[in-house]
Parts: sequence; C-alpha cells; structure tokens
Amino acid sequence: MKTVLITGCSSGFGLEAARHFHARGWRVIATMRSPRPELLPLSDTMHVATLDVTKPESIARLLESCGPIDVLVNNAGIGLFGAAEATPMATVREVFETNTFGVIAMCQAVIPRFRERQGGTIINVTSSATLAAMPLVAAYTASKTAIEGYTASLEGELGEFGVRVKLVQPGYGPTTSFTTNGQERMQGSIPETYAAFAHRVFATFAQNKAVTKEVDVAEAIWRAANDASDQLRFPAGEDAVALAKRHEGEPRAKPVML
Repeated sequence: MKTVLITGCSSGFGLEAARHFHARGWRVIATMRSPRPELLPLSDTMHVATLDVTKPESIARLLESCGPIDVLVNNAGIGLFGAAEATPMATVREVFETNTFGVIAMCQAVIPRFRERQGGTIINVTSSATLAAMPLVAAYTASKTAIEGYTASLEGELGEFGVRVKLVQPGYGPTTSFTTNGQERMQGSIPETYAAFAHRVFATFAQNKAVTKEVDVAEAIWRAANDASDQLRFPAGEDAVALAKRHEGEPRAKPVML
C-alpha cells in the first residue's frame, strides 16, 4: 500500500485529493493547521494530522510521526486579491511564507528520505495564474510563479536520484474557499480608485463558464502521482487546460547538465 502526504486538506483541492487517494486504496496523511477529522472518512488508512508549513518544528514533528511516504503533495496555500500598490508588505510576506517558503521547506524536509531510497514523487500545486497574467493577484501570482521555477529546477536535480517532481496547475475554482479564507488579509486591498476596475474584473470571473472543480484537481494530482514519464506540468480544470494549450509548441528548455 502506497502512502501520500497532502498538505492543506481542510477544504477545497486538498480535501478532495485526500478523499480521492483514499478511495483508490492508498494510505493518506491529510494535514491541516487545525485538524477536522470529521471531514474525511473514518478509516485505518486515513490519518488526519496537524501541520503548519510555516513552522519548521511542525514539519519535523509530522515527518517523525508519519512513517515512510511515497508521494508528497504540497497543496497548502493562501489566496489574495488586491491592488499591488495597496497590498501591505506584511501581507505579501504572509502569502510567500505559505505559498513559497512553506513548499520549499516541505521539499527540503522530504528530499533526503526520497533520495536515500532512490524513489518518491513530489507534487507542487501552483495555479493557472502562472499561465496567463491576471490583474489584482500580483503578489499571489508571484508566490506561485516562484514555485514553478523552483519545481522545474528541482526536477532536473532530483532525477539523478530516481525522485520524480511534478506540477499541478489548477484553474479558477469558484466553489473553493480561496476568497472567503482570505477576507481578513484582503481588507483595504481594493482602494476606491480601483473599485470600478475591480468590479469589471470580478464580473469577468463570474461570467466565465470554464472553471475548475475540486475533483478536476484531485484527478490531476492522482495522474501526476502515478505518472512515470518526464511530464512536468499537469493543468487541472477546463480553464487551466485551455490556457496551457496556448503554450503548446513553445520549446521547453532542457536542464543544463554539468
């Protein structure tokens, strides 16, 4: 039986991914900052654990207690809408602490285990915001784009040791808690001078019929976890797939081997 560790399972993509892997016979370690076991099936193969990816001691404590894992899914993240000029630097740093540095910290903690046994898969969940520029999400996009670059480099680095690295790129998921979970940090982030523009942007989102559902992302994570090819990116959701197709045909740089 294989084991997957998934971060950010209290809602949205992470919660659905935990259910998806469990239904397919995997042992699942579903992590949350504030565990809510009632959200997931009661089972010997479903383990709900506490994890804050911004705290090294929390990461170390989890990995010491969970035993060997086969796949790490870095899904934990926080959202942010707002005008770039009105987003306090403290808020930008908060977003990067989870979306960027938290992912890197998890990778650094797990890589030695995978490298020593010459196997394992790391899946980093980013966003379709990295595929096409979108207004009012500059800090969020930057935090996810950083992980795109980090993951692409990591792929070339860890292939030497039999470790696979993948990216899952979800599209816009209106049924997730992306906006509600970020209400507090978004206060004041849309100044009056941006109000009319922001209204048009949000109206465009609301009219978009091509969106991403939680199951789309869970299925993409599942495919990435079981993929033995050199495919790096897995767009998830109708809108993300459409954006990714625009990039088809663009040459992908091969890692420089020294």
